[in-house]
Amino acid sequence: MFESTVVVDARGHLLGRLASIVAKQLLCGQKVVVVRCEEINMSGKFYRRKLDFLSFLRKRMNTKPSRGTKHYRAPSKIFWRTVRGMTPHKTARGADAMDKLQVFDGVPPPYDKMKRMVVPDALRVTRLAPGRKYCRLGRLSTEVGC
Repeated sequence: MFESTVVVDARGHLLGRLASIVAKQLLCGQKVVVVRCEEINMSGKFYRRKLDFLSFLRKRMNTKPSRGTKHYRAPSKIFWRTVRGMTPHKTARGADAMDKLQVFDGVPPPYDKMKRMVVPDALRVTRLAPGRKYCRLGRLSTEVGC
C-alpha cells in the first residue's frame, strides 16, 4: 500500500505548498520524514517575512503568557507547525497523522544514506515566477533568535 517511510529533501521547496502536500500524505496514513528544513524557501521579500514572524512572536496570552502559544524558532519546528495547521490535530485522526511526521534541520545519520524525494508541485523554480523575491527559512530563524 505505502512505502514504509518517505524521506523528502526540503531544499528549494516553498513552505506552504510542501506543507500541504505532506499534510495530505500524513492524513492518508503515510509516514513522512522531512530533512534539510533550513533550506525551505518562502515567497516574498525577506524583510516582509521577518516583520510577519515578529508580529507572530508578539502574540501571547493576556493573563499568563506562559500558558499561551509556543513560538518555535527552529526551521524544522516552523515547518512542523505549518503542517499542524493543515491537519485536524485536535482529533484522534489528526493526532495520529502528526505522529507520523518527523522533521529535521540537516540530514541526520539514519536518513543520509536513504533515497530522498522531491515534490515537483512544491518546488520554487516551478511555482514562483522568475524575478520574484524569496527568502530561506534558515535565515529567518537566525534573524529572529534560533
